[in-house]
Amino acid sequence: MDENEIGKIIVDVAVALHKELGPGLLETVYEVILAHKLKDQGLTIDRQVAVPIVYDGIKFDEGFRIDLLVNKKVIIELKSVEQLHKAHKKQLLTYLKLTGCKLGYLLNFGEALMKDGISRIINGDID
Repeated sequence: MDENEIGKIIVDVAVALHKELGPGLLETVYEVILAHKLKDQGLTIDRQVAVPIVYDGIKFDEGFRIDLLVNKKVIIELKSVEQLHKAHKKQLLTYLKLTGCKLGYLLNFGEALMKDGISRIINGDID
């Protein structure tokens, strides 16, 4: 399954979840339920994945944490805020660059409509 196929499943599941639960819950609530629902779709999910960072020749294992890594290919960063900031998209792009993943989704469950809370971020070319 390629990144675009995975992405379609992620978006469909996120929209359905938002319709069911509504906006404004804690990010961790959306994270655990989204992970469960994506697993039900046959995807492999890793939660809170440590992304090491190398600085001055030293590797630091706890540089960043990815909310959800889907099939080792697509990163999901979850938010539950009234408004996203540019820094949120930059954060996801940084995760993509550090991991070599090509596709990520910034999902803001704080929006009234989930379609307004979905940002697709690309690192490089996707087939």
